[in-house]
Amino acid sequence: MNSIRLKSRAKINLSIDVLGKRQDGYHLVEMIMQTIDLYDLIEIKAIEDNKIIIKSTSDEIPLDCNNLVYKAVDLIKQTFYINKGVEVYIQKNIPVAAGMAGGSSNAAAILVGLNKLWNLNLSSQKLEEIGLKLGADVPFCINGGAVLASGIGEELTPIKGLSKDVCILVCKPDLFVSTKEVYECIDSKHIDKRPDNQFLIDCLKKEDTRQLAENMFNVLEEVTVDKHPVIQQIKDIMTNNKALGAMMSGSGPTVFGLYKNKEEADKCKSILEKQFKQTFVVACEEKGVEVNG
Repeated sequence: MNSIRLKSRAKINLSIDVLGKRQDGYHLVEMIMQTIDLYDLIEIKAIEDNKIIIKSTSDEIPLDCNNLVYKAVDLIKQTFYINKGVEVYIQKNIPVAAGMAGGSSNAAAILVGLNKLWNLNLSSQKLEEIGLKLGADVPFCINGGAVLASGIGEELTPIKGLSKDVCILVCKPDLFVSTKEVYECIDSKHIDKRPDNQFLIDCLKKEDTRQLAENMFNVLEEVTVDKHPVIQQIKDIMTNNKALGAMMSGSGPTVFGLYKNKEEADKCKSILEKQFKQTFVVACEEKGVEVNG
């Protein structure tokens, strides 16, 4: 095998709670994550030179050692003493710096792809352990689906996800949000409202999307909205146009709304995309990284 193509999927959060902070600076969280059918396409090619070359359709991502993809390749090479090179091509569809784990998902795809390309025969659990060294979201992105994530986001408990007939409208305003800065503004001791994750998990089990949508909550949202009011404006447009509920994903700035049918989601999309180019209607997805042919 000289090359491999993969789908690298985005995620949304149906809830985020911050419970505390570790001495190393990482925040302790409890959140529900769900992969969606919005993905980057990644091709990994073996090359003769012992180099890591990254190319992309996007001019918004670094193509050097500052990219998580580069770090993922380098980590595998260093861990398993591999003196081979690869060229990685990223067709970017997931919005950049959006709170949708695009970079983490790309890194997860590299781990899955190199495991096959270089015949490493690593288990999914081992890939998750390696992925955690790259970032807290990487282990989830490998297998995807729906999970309750705790710890720093690496303790994953699979749960029933969104029903396939739920339509998800995703809208990313043209601004950058620093995840680090958002978390630094959070004081877990003074959070007035928190998500009831067990209630949300029960709603997912019952496929009660309306109750789920009305009770989704992200404790980071208040911090990000204070700095970027456009996030609340997008939420309002969604909820005023038949969304069952709308919420910011991750640390933002992406907002998503849940709709009971595609027609209603498409109508709101047509309103939002006049102002925000990165607007999509997607379904949920049970998979994370997927080998594409």
